[in-house]
Amino acid sequence: MDLNNLVAQAQQMQQRAQQVEEALHKLSITGSAGGGMVTVETDGKGNVKKVRLDPAVVNPADIEMLEDLIAVAAADAQKKAAESAQREMHALMGGLNLPFSLPF
Repeated sequence: MDLNNLVAQAQQMQQRAQQVEEALHKLSITGSAGGGMVTVETDGKGNVKKVRLDPAVVNPADIEMLEDLIAVAAADAQKKAAESAQREMHALMGGLNLPFSLPF
């Protein structure tokens, strides 16, 4: 393998990785729980941006249920964000002709 070609591919990969990183920060991914009564919005990196609660789910006598629903919705959104990030990174790496295989 030509070293210059490998360096050029590494530079391309770095540029594309930066583009993917920027795109992930701009994504808006929503997870939900309780039939949509609790939703959590994250960016493509899984950082929580917003939590929405249907007023019907807010019961002062059962705060524990609300806490559980928020946790489930956040986990759902973060799982979707991780899947999106994995797809983006796979697409990034899949287009390169590397002399070795990657673990994803």
